[in-house]
Amino acid sequence: MIHHISISVQNPQHVAQVLAEVLDGEAFPFFPHPGSYMVFPLDKHGTAIEVYPLTTKLVPGNNHCEFVEFAESSGFTSTHAAISVSTTQEKIEQIGEREGWKVLRCNRDSLFDVMEFWLENKVMIELLTPEMANQYVTVTQPENLKKVFYEMTSSGVA
Repeated sequence: MIHHISISVQNPQHVAQVLAEVLDGEAFPFFPHPGSYMVFPLDKHGTAIEVYPLTTKLVPGNNHCEFVEFAESSGFTSTHAAISVSTTQEKIEQIGEREGWKVLRCNRDSLFDVMEFWLENKVMIELLTPEMANQYVTVTQPENLKKVFYEMTSSGVA
């Protein structure tokens, strides 16, 4: 189980507030690194998303990671997460439209659907409504995983 992830964005406070709205949670300042925020859906697992300024990078330190600022960053990253939400596709689309952020309902290899929610049009978070989360959980059950991946590999998809 993944308990938290971190992302870097241009406007951490605003992105944290929007994520808190989508996740029906709360955003808090991240005291170890001023200017960063943590978003909690307030679930029983302690799930969280750390939201850092775009120029912040985590680097190895002597006793723990250190926050280092770099002058340049494109903002694009391959880091993303799929997150179950209790909200509807319509609400996700409304929030995205209000923010001017791209939102797409996508089908992943005819297996399950996700809502691509593009934070600042640079960082993708896949949001799964309850219906989509059920599809995802069904596909990723141990008895289904090997079958799915073997079929994809043998069909030339992978």
